[in-house]
Amino acid sequence: MADVTFIILTKNEEINLPDCLQSIKDFARRVIVVDSGSTDKTVDIARQYGADVYVHEFENYARQFNWGIDNGDIKTKWIFRLDADERLTSELCAELNTLMIKHAEDDVNGVTMEAWLYFMGKKIRHGCHNKRKLMLFKTGVGRIEDRNMDEHTVLSRGQSVCAKNKFIHYDFKDITHWINKMNWYATREMQDYYEFINGKASDLGRNEDKIVNKTRKKKFGLYYKLPLFTRSRLLFIYNYIFKLGFLDGKIGWIYHYMYHRWYRSLVDAKILEQKLTDRAFEKTGDLK
Repeated sequence: MADVTFIILTKNEEINLPDCLQSIKDFARRVIVVDSGSTDKTVDIARQYGADVYVHEFENYARQFNWGIDNGDIKTKWIFRLDADERLTSELCAELNTLMIKHAEDDVNGVTMEAWLYFMGKKIRHGCHNKRKLMLFKTGVGRIEDRNMDEHTVLSRGQSVCAKNKFIHYDFKDITHWINKMNWYATREMQDYYEFINGKASDLGRNEDKIVNKTRKKKFGLYYKLPLFTRSRLLFIYNYIFKLGFLDGKIGWIYHYMYHRWYRSLVDAKILEQKLTDRAFEKTGDLK
């Protein structure tokens, strides 16, 4: 067992959770599941795999995860941020174990990873950003910044290194659930946009995080400066044509159109609606 505690946030994840927990059962010293009121078998499954289950009302992803850090009585050297629809490969586990031993006492306090994304059961090989994120970090050094959307794990000190092997992002739920999730994300994305243009600083602690800065620069420094709705069309063309998304066939078309064209247009529609109505932001809550 590696000297690492996994924190997994759940809400009705009985379909995804078994594969997630199976992938780390011989790797994680401890698993903490922070559940926000599941009505299916999620909690039972977590306990069957030996996870410690905590129940806490959901506000947003960052606060829920940070609550797990603060209330989980974590004794391991490292903490891993994992979602229920993600899983590790044996190759990645072996690599991470080597990295944790190698950097146990130096200033390397985090490890970043990329994902292989699966959509409707098919691996998306082309035109997908597969952005890198910091998932493994030393206890007491990492936290998730408090944002409505695109919340990153950031280190209070030290540096991070990159893992070569990828983890798997595979959601077994159907397209209806995916659409509902995108609608939920779009509201949070709209709120994040208005908080940014109104001058809310991101809770980074330090501003030299390269992954965070690169993502924010593309999003707020380029994408959101393009006209409403035109930008989603350009994003779709860029990913589907120029980044060869069309090579993934019918499923590739569905993914790129639904994510880069439909979802980003939905975000713009909510941005426009907020501008026209000037409504107070409502609590987004957990995804049902």
